[in-house]
Amino acid sequence: MSDFTAQTLTETRTGDPEAGFGDYVALLKPRVMSLVVFTALVGLLVAPGGTSPMIGFTAILFIALGAGASGALNMWYDADIDAVMKRTARRPVPSGKVPAGEALTLGLWLSALSVVMLGLATNWVAAALLAFTIFFYAVVYSMWLKRATPWNIVIGGAAGAFPPVIGWAAVTGDVSLASILMFGLIFMWTPPHFWALALFMKSDYHKAKVPMLTVTHGRAETRRQILIYTVLLVPVALGLAFTPVAGPVYLSAAIILNAMFLKGALDIWRRDEVMAEADGYAVEKKVFKFSLLYLFLHFGALLADAIWRVI
Repeated sequence: MSDFTAQTLTETRTGDPEAGFGDYVALLKPRVMSLVVFTALVGLLVAPGGTSPMIGFTAILFIALGAGASGALNMWYDADIDAVMKRTARRPVPSGKVPAGEALTLGLWLSALSVVMLGLATNWVAAALLAFTIFFYAVVYSMWLKRATPWNIVIGGAAGAFPPVIGWAAVTGDVSLASILMFGLIFMWTPPHFWALALFMKSDYHKAKVPMLTVTHGRAETRRQILIYTVLLVPVALGLAFTPVAGPVYLSAAIILNAMFLKGALDIWRRDEVMAEADGYAVEKKVFKFSLLYLFLHFGALLADAIWRVI
C-alpha cells in the first residue's frame, strides 16, 4: 500500500465523526453484494435436485458474507486510490470514518467465517469455490491486476462471475456446463459494462494512476473493445438458452436483450470524442445503465423458467 494508506488510513482522521453501523455496511459494498446474492440465488434455485429452504437460505447468507469480505478487503487495500477518485472518495476508509486496520480485520474474519460455515452447511466444493473467489478478488485483482494491466477488468471479472457457480455447487456439489455458461455470461459481460463506465470516468482513473484501458489505450480503442467483447458475449448468452436450466422465457429475453446490447455497443463504437463530449457522454451512460438491467434480466429469466417448471 502507499504511504497515504499507511500513514493516514490506519487511524480515523481527527475531527471526523465516529463510524456508525451504516459505515460498516458500506464497507461490504452492498450494491455489489446485491448482484452477487441474486446471481448466486438463481444458480442455487435452477440447480437440479434442489435443497431445503433453510439450507438454501444459509448458503446464500454465507455467500453474501463472503462477497462482503471481498469488498472490505478491497476497500482496505484500495484506500489510496479511492481517496483520489471522485466516485469513491467518500467511502468509509478514505473518508476516515473506518480505520484501515478495522477494514482489514473485518474482511479477514468474514472471509474465514463465510467459507467455513458454507462448507459445514452445504459442501466443501462450494466452500472452496467461495474461498477462491475471495482470494481472486482481494489478491489477484485488487492487489495485482488492477494496478498492473489495462486488462484488469477482463481477467478480474472472474471474481464476479463465480457466485452462480457457487450457488449451483451448494446444491449439487459439482460444476456443470450450465453453471459454466452462467459464469461465462457474467465474465464476458464485465468488460463492456465497466469500459462503458470508464469512457465517461476516465479522469478519475487517470488521477488515481489506474491503468484502465481508456487511460493506456485511449477511448477509441476502448470503444472498439466494447464492441468486440459484446459480440463475444452474445453466443455465450444464447448458448445458455439450450441447457436444461433455461426455457422459453430465457430464450426470448436473451434474443431481445442481446440485440439491444449489441446495438448499444455499435452506437458507442460509431462515436468519437467530439460527439461524446458534445452530449455529455449520453450514449455511453445509457449503455452502462442498460448493462446493469441486461444482467439482471438474464438471471431473472432463468428464475422465471425455473418457477414455471415447478408450477
